[in-house]
Amino acid sequence: MAVDEPKPSTDAAVDNATDNNTSQPDEIDLLIQRAQQEHDPELWKRITEMADASGDHDKVRKAYDALLKRYPNSSFAQIAYINHFLNDQTHFGDAEDLFKKFLRMSPSVDLWKFFLTYVRRVTSGPSMRDTIRKSYEFALSHIGQDRDSADVWADYIEFIKTGPATTTWEEQQKMDALRKVYQRAIQIPLSNVERLYQEYEDFENGLNKITAKKFLADLNPSYVQAKSVLRQLTTHLSGLGLPRSDEFFLPTPPVFNEADRTLIGRWKNYLKWEEKNPLEIEDKDKAQLITRLQGVYRRAVIRMRFFPEIWFMAYTWSSKAGKNDEAETMLVAGMEANPGSYLMNFAYAELKESQKDHNAAREIFESFLALLRKEMEESEKSETPQPASANGNGNGDSGSKDSSFISLQEEAKPTSAFAQRQKEYGLAYIMYMRFAQRSEGVKASRAVFGKARRDNWVPWEVYEAAALMEYHCSSESVVASRIFESGLKKFSDDTDYIVRYLGFLISINDVNNARALFERVITNFEPERARVLWERWGRYVYQYDDLESAQKFEKRMAEVYPGGDCSNSFSSDRHADLTSVR
Repeated sequence: MAVDEPKPSTDAAVDNATDNNTSQPDEIDLLIQRAQQEHDPELWKRITEMADASGDHDKVRKAYDALLKRYPNSSFAQIAYINHFLNDQTHFGDAEDLFKKFLRMSPSVDLWKFFLTYVRRVTSGPSMRDTIRKSYEFALSHIGQDRDSADVWADYIEFIKTGPATTTWEEQQKMDALRKVYQRAIQIPLSNVERLYQEYEDFENGLNKITAKKFLADLNPSYVQAKSVLRQLTTHLSGLGLPRSDEFFLPTPPVFNEADRTLIGRWKNYLKWEEKNPLEIEDKDKAQLITRLQGVYRRAVIRMRFFPEIWFMAYTWSSKAGKNDEAETMLVAGMEANPGSYLMNFAYAELKESQKDHNAAREIFESFLALLRKEMEESEKSETPQPASANGNGNGDSGSKDSSFISLQEEAKPTSAFAQRQKEYGLAYIMYMRFAQRSEGVKASRAVFGKARRDNWVPWEVYEAAALMEYHCSSESVVASRIFESGLKKFSDDTDYIVRYLGFLISINDVNNARALFERVITNFEPERARVLWERWGRYVYQYDDLESAQKFEKRMAEVYPGGDCSNSFSSDRHADLTSVR
């Protein structure tokens, strides 16, 4: 006998509905999911404002953690985040945890000032002044070289001035401490350096005019240098697009228009200027110079988050300065910000290779290729790409070079966006093959090339690179020729590829196969597209074949190009070496 299932009570139904509601993401969750898929500062601003208005610490954490994961070291967000936990002493521990998390790598003067304000607020007891003094020293060791740290220096000086001194010895200690801080500050291009110098001058003269003259004379060259550098620094910083301290600012990816090119040019000029040590800091104070440049580069990668060149400059400088851990951190962070950057991925793979961590390097290449493959698929949907076998227009000047081989960088032919993306995609395979050859030998390189051959979008440059690698690394001219021949099946309509193949055969003196290749393909193209092939083969004939062959070649050319211009130009190539001889 069938038994009816008991119907849930009203209370149970309400409980189920409540459970279902709590399992559903709220509006902030949905907005965060959307914001993580795009770059929309206004959307992030809306998310944080909603979290702020809610007064819910969990929502605040959720919103700001998501924002700071996407845009690390955004000081305005860090300050707002911490501030939520300072209205109630029971949450001061949360605020201190965030300070510890954010301050370690932060170059933000505003965040450090916020930290000092907090320290002065909560510090009490007999050791209060010593704790505050150490906090100022700690802050200045991180941001004291920043032009905008002027207020921190001024506050520190005022803090020392107001310190108690009940004995002559304590008064002397206080004056010595004040002198040391003044002397440090007036050698830095701070925004208030002139006022600080005037204060220091008054301070020394108030103590002893005779000793003041000596102290001021010793420091005057450094002060004059700092004042001069401040003027140059202000000029540099004015063009870097730095946000105001109270501005909700998130960097956006560049579109590489004129404004973006100008901005990155200014940043690169500024960073190179800083590296030249305009303050002329001596070798004995090298640690001071390193601290200064660390802060400069940390600020640079925050503002220019989506410009891989700036990350690479930061990595390069950190490596030269012996900051290897920070250099690697810069590369990893740069890759997180720019996962599709060839520069970042290749640099990181090279670093891992130099560390003999070949598995990590291999994973970098595999992950990068997977990302590029996904982008290729998306591009395929949005564009109508040329097939891989027809991505050359045959009108380039690659055949007019004296060298048999021409690097990828020498090509500057106008191509579709998709065709250009294909070439870049192929470069990732080429770099992967080179790494495999260096680290594990020819078998590993061939395995990578095997994957490339099965890839629908691999360009002909990968075949050329694989062939040349076989020839130069393994002396396998036969294998190299087979690779070129294999590529010909796929790129038979690409004159650029055929020119490279022809040039290779000529370079290894395989003239019979070179001639056979030329005769096999030359009739497959219209005269205008075939011009580059005639040029390349003609240059060989004129330079190394006999006179009869050269004359026959000219006759054939005259038949293909009856206007005569092309024939005359080829004929002139035969006598090009004699043009300077009387």
